[in-house]
Amino acid sequence: MQSLTVKIRIFPDHPDVLRQLGKEYIRVVNQLSEQAEQLGVFPKVTTKDVESQLPSAVCNQAIRDAKSVYRKIRKLGTRPILKKPVYFINNQNYTVSENTVAFPIVTDGKAKKTTFCATMTSRDREWLGKGKSGLMRIVEKSGKWYAQISVEVPTSVTNNETIMGIDLGLKVPAVAVTSTGKTRFFGNGRQNKYIRRKYQQRRRKLGKLKKLSAIRKLGNKEQRWMKDQNHKISRQIVNTAIQEGVSIIKLERLKNIRKTARTSRKNARNLHSWTFYQLQQFISYKANLSGIQVVEVNPAYTSQSCPACREKNKAKDRRYECSCGFKTHRDRVGAINIMRQPVADGNSLSA
Repeated sequence: MQSLTVKIRIFPDHPDVLRQLGKEYIRVVNQLSEQAEQLGVFPKVTTKDVESQLPSAVCNQAIRDAKSVYRKIRKLGTRPILKKPVYFINNQNYTVSENTVAFPIVTDGKAKKTTFCATMTSRDREWLGKGKSGLMRIVEKSGKWYAQISVEVPTSVTNNETIMGIDLGLKVPAVAVTSTGKTRFFGNGRQNKYIRRKYQQRRRKLGKLKKLSAIRKLGNKEQRWMKDQNHKISRQIVNTAIQEGVSIIKLERLKNIRKTARTSRKNARNLHSWTFYQLQQFISYKANLSGIQVVEVNPAYTSQSCPACREKNKAKDRRYECSCGFKTHRDRVGAINIMRQPVADGNSLSA
């Protein structure tokens, strides 16, 4: 099974009602967790014991969330205080159809299951149709309202043992090599550096003008661009894996990558800000949906060890040459060695 989040755009006629309910939900959770902290134990409470302006089904969910917060108090030693308005509904109390979403809200002091017009992608609709729906989360983002639903989607299983190794980098975002001999390069490192440099220059100019709000908006725009690039690269990688009949994708373990990765001083900022982990997560969940297992390997010396004789050499720019006669692109060497590496600590990379 693969856990996913389906995002549905909803169009409330009275958004202030949802906004107030979100604040009320957070207030109830914070109040109950504070009481539990003072008592040293979470008390046995029902919706009758809680004064709130929430529907009883939603209030029950708030009680469960307060218990979860209290468990964190015992674990962390401090009480997390929730601030961002949010509204949770369990899967027994909402319904989703082709163009609508219905869930209980309180209007004029009465709880009523209300239907909202909604839009979703065909892919999200497909996941909802074949998966098991969990909690629904109502949130507001930049003035737009969304219903986010967690879904457990079954994954298919392949029996083929073709393996793909993937090397991640800055100049070439991803290089994939399969055990059948297929090699493919993904992404455009030069374009990525240009876009990042352009945003950096804009932030610098805005900083001199003290336009902090504009800097934040620009940062969000850059993050959205990066996310889009990672989605596109991961989709291309998984499509290639499907075409080649790959059953296992091996990725380098990213722990300490920023300390161990090769980089020049001019590339240092890009290394520390590029979202390697996000790209791995996108590859992982898309691969798992296609029945392809994703595992981690130790990346130590994968870019230096010769795939032919195992001698260690340092590449010159993007070219790798060994005294045994083996020659190829440096990142291709990394992908070949990652493909051949044993699984790190015997554990799979969770999607």
